[in-house]
Amino acid sequence: MPSYSIGRAASLLGVSSETVRRWADGGQIAMDRDGAGNRMIDGVSLAAFAKDRAAGLHPVPGEARTSVRNSFAGIITAVTVDDVVAQVEIQSGPHRLVSLVSREAVDELGIVVGATATARVKSTHVHVDRPGAPS
Repeated sequence: MPSYSIGRAASLLGVSSETVRRWADGGQIAMDRDGAGNRMIDGVSLAAFAKDRAAGLHPVPGEARTSVRNSFAGIITAVTVDDVVAQVEIQSGPHRLVSLVSREAVDELGIVVGATATARVKSTHVHVDRPGAPS
């Protein structure tokens, strides 16, 4: 089973190492010590914590219902508008998402740099890479 240092866990959760230490000291994340005495978080516990922490972070506003499960709340960092289409960039934590939408949608939704937005992604093709995984 993989285990992670405080720094790596912080990177995966998108928070500071100090935040992970506070969560561990508060009993929110289970930590053990490795043979060298370093504090480590087992991968299963970290995955469960990440899933619980994300629950409710990207709710669908109002009464709208959606089948889309991949949501990225963030801030709009760039909008490039053409006659018909626009390119919208959203920074969601460490993730940069770029979408092409109609110019009409930009106007109707009030999409401007600095506004918050949620990118919802539904795809039939999702590629998963794992560095160092056995072939």
